[in-house]
Amino acid sequence: MPSLAGKRSAANPAPTRWKQIATNPAPTRWKQIATRTAPTIEPMRTRIKICGLKTPEHVDAAVDAGADAVGFVLYPPSVRSIDVQTLATLTKRVPAFVSIVALFVNPAPEEVRTATAAARIDLLQFHGDENPEFCEQFGKPFIKALAVDEGFDLLKSRKTYSNAAALLLDTPSAGHGGSGKTFNWQLINNTTNEAGANALRLVLSGGLTAANVADAISAVHPFAVDVSSGVESSRGVKDVKLIYEFCATVPH
Repeated sequence: MPSLAGKRSAANPAPTRWKQIATNPAPTRWKQIATRTAPTIEPMRTRIKICGLKTPEHVDAAVDAGADAVGFVLYPPSVRSIDVQTLATLTKRVPAFVSIVALFVNPAPEEVRTATAAARIDLLQFHGDENPEFCEQFGKPFIKALAVDEGFDLLKSRKTYSNAAALLLDTPSAGHGGSGKTFNWQLINNTTNEAGANALRLVLSGGLTAANVADAISAVHPFAVDVSSGVESSRGVKDVKLIYEFCATVPH
């Protein structure tokens, strides 16, 4: 026996409104949306990392000034080094959407695991001679710092640390960063990239200050800039005013 729905469909013609939808062309507004030219995409803003923080005051200043990431040094020979207990305390002040970076120099694996167990750490940063296998073993995104000298090969470094979240380019120094000196930015060739490869994320460091960071960004076009000594009133001592000045100077 035919269904009641079938009888209705056969007996009743489609309502007038349906006929109008089927026969009428798309409204003018739809045509405008379909043919509108895509907006011009502006270059991405340069991200900011403030590194070597040691006190609540300076962590708060970095966050309030607009830093995208804050860095903590876990390398005892450095004047900016803190212990794991201090790390755990300071990282609790960092809100969501600001990344926490822990910096190590040739650490034992257990040092890294102790730190990651004690505090929220979003990224690991290795400033020594760590090979890719070492950096990758902790199951966290990592940044590999590289000293840029006359023999620096960016493409080779990119291949070597292909799983790094970013490469940080710094001035060669015995102290593994924080020298307060710039390097020759023209040594970087960040335009070379293999077909189909992920975009290379470069973090520029080394002697950056509010006075030179705009020129540095113009010369290198990095994804992010990293500052430590450039926001200090004396070696290892951060300055709130300089933190704000640096962040305000970075082009957005």
